Amino acid sequence: MTGLDPENWDELRGLGHRMLDDMIDRLATQRDRPVWRPMPDAARAALRTGLPVEPTPPEALYDRFSDLIAPYATGNTHPGFMGWVHGGGTAVGMLAELLAGGLNANCGGRDHAPIEVEREVIRWAADMLGFPPDCSGLLVTGSSMANMIAVITASRATPDGQALRRTGVGGRRLVGYAAATAHGCIARAFDLAGLGTDALRIIPVDDRHRMDLPALRAAIRSDRDSGAEPFIVIGTAGTVDTGAIDDLDGIADIARRDGLWFHVDGAFGALAMLSPDLRPALCGLERADSVAFDFHKWAQVPYDAGCILVREPGRQAAAFAQSLAYLSREDRGLAGNAPWFCDLGPDLSRGFRALKVWMTLGTYGTARMGRMVDACCAVARHLAERVEREPMLELLAPVTLNIVCFRVRVAGTDLDALNGELVKDLHESGVAAPSTTMVGGVKAIRAAIVNHRTVPGDVDRMVDEVLRLTGLRHEAI
Repeated sequence: MTGLDPENWDELRGLGHRMLDDMIDRLATQRDRPVWRPMPDAARAALRTGLPVEPTPPEALYDRFSDLIAPYATGNTHPGFMGWVHGGGTAVGMLAELLAGGLNANCGGRDHAPIEVEREVIRWAADMLGFPPDCSGLLVTGSSMANMIAVITASRATPDGQALRRTGVGGRRLVGYAAATAHGCIARAFDLAGLGTDALRIIPVDDRHRMDLPALRAAIRSDRDSGAEPFIVIGTAGTVDTGAIDDLDGIADIARRDGLWFHVDGAFGALAMLSPDLRPALCGLERADSVAFDFHKWAQVPYDAGCILVREPGRQAAAFAQSLAYLSREDRGLAGNAPWFCDLGPDLSRGFRALKVWMTLGTYGTARMGRMVDACCAVARHLAERVEREPMLELLAPVTLNIVCFRVRVAGTDLDALNGELVKDLHESGVAAPSTTMVGGVKAIRAAIVNHRTVPGDVDRMVDEVLRLTGLRHEAI
């Protein structure tokens, strides 16, 4: 037998039903398990079986998944997960992944329904963020890729920018601007685009952790005076450290006056546009030339599902499209339906990411999603208020959206080391999983409330555990 379909479809159907039941049970009973468990060395070793030459029954492989993989996952589906910025996912999104896998569609292009689903999702995204309906866009792995596409697109939109596709960027001093609080993927985008990280000017921030606009204006003037070519300024809607939002309207004014491309990294914060109460804080985002954000964060779509939108039609294609004989577009047949998504970014082979976005947003609707965003921010405010009531705790930054940065204070101790160890203790306790960052030069315990399952009781349990673990460490000293 040379084909790979099963000899007995009913046996596979039974295994599939078992898998589905197990995963739905897992989602329904999140709170009965630790947030995270360290993977034992024996489990790691058991996964190292070497390249499989002979067949293994899928039932046996699923048993290995259940024993060796599922118990030691990241934990971000759990309501106690508050680290980094990880969405919690939904059961509907999980089912959409199953359907997409069954179709196995390549969404690089051609004429088939999954392409139309992605086009509709891009139209939805434009509507959500105040972009024109004819803007271009693309679903990608995440905001790191989306931000890189924006930087490349902006560089090709400069005078003689199309020549960069042939001759490279070496002969030009293109420079861009982002705040000191910008995500590290922005500098990486400059690196991978061939501009070099030195071409990204880092602008200081004010006491609200927002880009200092007078400093931005001064940097642009200085670069122009030195013969450099300013071409892009990048604002952030929801900084990864504290959740601060740059003055996007003010940045848009500067970009327009100086003829720069205005890009917004809205990895998670852009989706605050779904909340009528939070939308005013993002004023100016709708003026951007491009915006990057993730559906797999606050929109709770399963990983991975990032998005890039570009205001002016044709700009993305000008930066990425190729004319190749073996990818010729036709006026009818499967090779029709131009333009293709492979013309808007670097990937030719692309999965059907759009289905899980389409099913998630379609199931819940943007009004309910907006209420979920509001609820996350309310939990963050609850946590901040609890921190301010505890004499041993200190709030380290204003709470703009859903991120709370705080630390434990114990006299006579190295506070950075103490707080770093407490976060590791928290992880191993299984109660909660925040992360750490540096705020104002000191190490912070950083709790990002992104999971739609997290409620005030979850953050209270985290604080209680922080105080308990602090007491144990203090006793040990």
